[in-house]
Amino acid sequence: MKALVLTAPSEFHYDLEFPEPTAAAGEVLVKIAACGICGSDIHGMDGRSGRRQVPIVMGHEAAGEIVAVGEGVTDWNLGDRVTFDSTEYCGECEECKLGYVNLCPNRKVLGVSPGEYRRHGCFAEKIALPTRILYRIPDDLSYEKAAFAEPVSIALHAVNLADGIEVGEAFQHVHGEGCGHDCEHNHGAEVEDDTDEANGGIAVVVGAGLIGLLVIQALKARGWEKVIAVDLDDSRLELARKLGAEETFNAKQEGLAMHIRQICGGDGADASFEVVGAGAPLDLAIRSVRKGGQVVLIGNLQPNTPFPLQEVVTRQLTIKGSCSCAGEYPEAIRRIQDGSIQVEPLLSAVVPLSEGAGWFKRLHDNKEGLLKVVLQPA
Repeated sequence: MKALVLTAPSEFHYDLEFPEPTAAAGEVLVKIAACGICGSDIHGMDGRSGRRQVPIVMGHEAAGEIVAVGEGVTDWNLGDRVTFDSTEYCGECEECKLGYVNLCPNRKVLGVSPGEYRRHGCFAEKIALPTRILYRIPDDLSYEKAAFAEPVSIALHAVNLADGIEVGEAFQHVHGEGCGHDCEHNHGAEVEDDTDEANGGIAVVVGAGLIGLLVIQALKARGWEKVIAVDLDDSRLELARKLGAEETFNAKQEGLAMHIRQICGGDGADASFEVVGAGAPLDLAIRSVRKGGQVVLIGNLQPNTPFPLQEVVTRQLTIKGSCSCAGEYPEAIRRIQDGSIQVEPLLSAVVPLSEGAGWFKRLHDNKEGLLKVVLQPA
């Protein structure tokens, strides 16, 4: 089958004869229709992260159609349109059984090879997946939009943490009490929830890249009263306003943390979301919230950063790390479909998989303001 293979740091080979996977027991074979290039793929392709050891087929933001089912699979059929979790969790450990599937010690992220495992991903024609990570998508939702379910879920997961929804609760809500492995629940079916209830708080989002723009929309969809966006790119800030941010600021502005505190009543915002993963944005996110406020960390660019310890201690702040997602896919699919989270403004290009190497370079060079590029194997 066709696959885009990372063969050396920042070097790709479009392989026309890559081995085709088969569906084992409890698995299905999915023909990939669309797969987005993630920022982690861009940061990982040159080898610096250590999580894309070559050779590896990257790609984990995808959607497609089931073309084969393995032994014992009864709830999924040929032709079913699906998207799926980017993390292949085991379903048997204590974390999985409690719904903390994003913290599974045995997890494998699609398209990642950190050394202890190599799990080829979705920049290929087909992929074999366990049914426990599948979610159905509506017939009227395009595969290109459905491929956004993964990054939208990441944004919703972070907002869940700020809303006080514990890790695992969303998963249990969708899959049923005690469900942490293959089950008979209709993953991705319409479910009742209370996620549209207003929170009423003020939030600061530091970083208006793709995930930051989705966090802004997730906050507004959840009813947060006011969202303030911060970035170095004025064009991104303009888009942030169009997608729901009431106020925007360039991160270069002097005294920005104090200014944000002042416009939020003098003490700061109720919560902040750091979506970069670097020292300066982290410092701003911490200094922008009120006493007793929350700081949710999503960005993961640098392994270590300076940390304003006294600011956190003396203002009794709550710091939360947000890792991947855990059950937010159905809400993500619903919000993409009903438009309460818009993905069209974030879609920069839909191109053939064969042209993937060139688009990786363009995203890496970051000279065109590209956000999401989706590759199509067919």
